[in-house]
Amino acid sequence: MSTTVETASAARQAPAAVIVAIDGPSGTGKSSTSKAVAAQLGLSYLDTGAQYRAITWWMLNNGIDVQDAMEVATAAAKPVIVSGTDPAAPTITVDGEDASGPIRTQEVTSRVSAVSAVPEVRARITELQRSIAAAAEDGIVVEGRDIGTTVLPDADLKIFLTASPEARAARRSGEVKGSDLAATKEALIKRDAADSGRKTSPLAKADDAVEVDTTELTLPQVIECVVTLVEEKRAAK
Repeated sequence: MSTTVETASAARQAPAAVIVAIDGPSGTGKSSTSKAVAAQLGLSYLDTGAQYRAITWWMLNNGIDVQDAMEVATAAAKPVIVSGTDPAAPTITVDGEDASGPIRTQEVTSRVSAVSAVPEVRARITELQRSIAAAAEDGIVVEGRDIGTTVLPDADLKIFLTASPEARAARRSGEVKGSDLAATKEALIKRDAADSGRKTSPLAKADDAVEVDTTELTLPQVIECVVTLVEEKRAAK
């Protein structure tokens, strides 16, 4: 009898599982914030952008013309993409090969928007993302560009991070040694236009998302803000 009571008590004390969607353009602090929040609150973590980079990398490695939407669509189902969801050490493999480094090259960065715009690619990756979120028993932080609007429209909490183009470019330039600030800003604006303008699942803020402008905030401040929002949502469940 006491064991049953103790089990029930533990269940009441355990934090509620929550699905958190964090969207926003590049350079707003999505990845750093999402990983830190997931680690702090004991949640799984998924970088959906890495999955689109992974399929783009596979296309480039396998001679697919990424400017040919039909060719990309035909090949979309071929690669096997597996994402590890430990926020302390997220992993991604393609056909069993570690792709965490190769997917961050400039070649992939410059091609990922074209590949991501193909509906068959988005359908394939969206299905993968939903299955990962559904399997996260304790909850998950999922970051990307269309999570709250398309991938997980029923997420418990939706957050949309923003920042000025200047602030975003400065952060990105700080990550890459020798990068040109003006060129970085131009590339970010171009990527924004491509992501926001695509017909399938464009970058957009969900109507019920909480917007957090990170322009004047330090990373610890952004993390604290998001942790508070998640804890409030947990408490309300």
